[in-house]
Amino acid sequence: MAAWQDIPWQKVHRHVFRLQKRIYQATQRGHVRTVHKLQNLLLKSWYARLLAVRRVSQDNRGKHTAGVDGTKLLTPSQRLRLAGQLQLTSKATPLRRMWIPKRGSPEKRPLGIPTQHERARQTLVRQVLEPEWEAKLSPHTYGFRPGRSCWDAIAAVFHRIKFRPQYLLKVDIAKCFDRIDHSALLAKLHAPPDIRRQVRAWLRSGIIEADTFMPTGAGTPQGGSCSPLLALIALHGMDETSTQLYPEARAIAYADDCLVLHPDRATLDHCQQLLTAWLARIGLTLNVNKTHMSHTLEGDQPGVDFLGFTIRQYRVGKHQSGKGPGGYQRLGYKTLITPAKANIKEHLAELGRVIRAGQNWPQATLIHKLNPKIRGWANYYRTWVSQATFGRLDRLTWVKLRSWARRRHPNKSARWVANRYWHQRAARLVFATPATRPSQAYLASHTDTSSLRHAKVTGNRSPYDGDWVYWSKRRGQYPTVSPRLATLIKHQGGRCAYCGLFFHHADQLEIDHINGNRRDSRYVNLQALHGHCHDAKSRKQGDYLPVGRRDNVSGH
Repeated sequence: MAAWQDIPWQKVHRHVFRLQKRIYQATQRGHVRTVHKLQNLLLKSWYARLLAVRRVSQDNRGKHTAGVDGTKLLTPSQRLRLAGQLQLTSKATPLRRMWIPKRGSPEKRPLGIPTQHERARQTLVRQVLEPEWEAKLSPHTYGFRPGRSCWDAIAAVFHRIKFRPQYLLKVDIAKCFDRIDHSALLAKLHAPPDIRRQVRAWLRSGIIEADTFMPTGAGTPQGGSCSPLLALIALHGMDETSTQLYPEARAIAYADDCLVLHPDRATLDHCQQLLTAWLARIGLTLNVNKTHMSHTLEGDQPGVDFLGFTIRQYRVGKHQSGKGPGGYQRLGYKTLITPAKANIKEHLAELGRVIRAGQNWPQATLIHKLNPKIRGWANYYRTWVSQATFGRLDRLTWVKLRSWARRRHPNKSARWVANRYWHQRAARLVFATPATRPSQAYLASHTDTSSLRHAKVTGNRSPYDGDWVYWSKRRGQYPTVSPRLATLIKHQGGRCAYCGLFFHHADQLEIDHINGNRRDSRYVNLQALHGHCHDAKSRKQGDYLPVGRRDNVSGH
């Protein structure tokens, strides 16, 4: 058996994707028997098992979190051994319960952490099932799907209402992932018997918390690689409950959050009753406190908060009015999508907590703690009308930092404090360490993040359709991708500069310094690589050839 480093990964990726594409196409044609034959073939494939282990042990950022067996990182020999042991046995190891903070709430969210062996098996099953369900899911379902994002869901809402104000029914399911009925989920799965029995074992594997075993009688525990797909399968068909009876209605779903849009309020009232009855069949109920109806333009509280954004329309004069199709008719209103007030308040409070906790930290440490939070929040909201919000957040952050600096030096003047902690950079004063230090640290500002209009995914496109040019280009246009990485992806044609494969939606991308000098960040010295290719290149620095000189390199 070849060593892990000597496995022909290009051949592995091509072989697995070829079978996945055939499953996707057979599902589109409605050939159920062909789908099951191909799924069984992929399930037994040695290459599919190798790729599943690689996803779990090298690409997954949760690889440092152990399950009930305490195993974390795997050596190359352990990865090979695990790939040889992967098979569906209709049994499952219990999950380790962890609790993480729930954003915007004092409550905590439960996670069920599988062992490395179970993660690899779940990833293998997901590789088999996902192409089939990608061909079945609605084009307006965006959560937990490859190549789709919350920005696509927001863009779908915008395109639906920009020419016509409508009523919106915001649907929130109470504890969706904890209450899904197992029998209803397994009945919808329609998978080969081996997969169905293994999924049943995972659903009923139980939870271990503080050395206490608790059975799982319902729900899909969050934390496993297969859990998001199982939740999608359980919720499949929810949008058709409204659209089959009312074709003019539009249901836009992201995981357990959903918006139903229609010009008539009475129609949405009936849609809510239909959704309540449909959810009851899979053991779910609506969260009455968060499920409500509003209008995009009229009413006491127009608009709706969805996925962290406020979607609303405003009456304006003719000079600011939006225009109808063709750009001729003035609508008398404009549609604006801005960061939700609750999310702005929460973000500012989080920055305040970090600043208060860092009262005795060195300035550079505080900057390094704040920068990821500022950049991450700004990247998420950069796709819509956010620059005014960014400016206000920068001003309020400056007030907090001024108080931080004055508390450190109560006996110094305001000018002395400002000269110590604020320095000139690009024609403006910024919170930064002195430029005379070897590596100057400066605070990122929200307004440094430029606006980026996100292009919604086309129709019901899927990465399994094989159009790698389209999907690799979209990967470089995501709001969370840094401008530097986006430029590298564009210059490399969407391919990894080391292995030559197109970047996949699930790949972890990293920026590599070609000559090894991390201080030389010119574009000629940078390249975008897969995370595992970056590791391999670092191990074999002497054997590396630049992308333009590599031979026999092909895509999937």
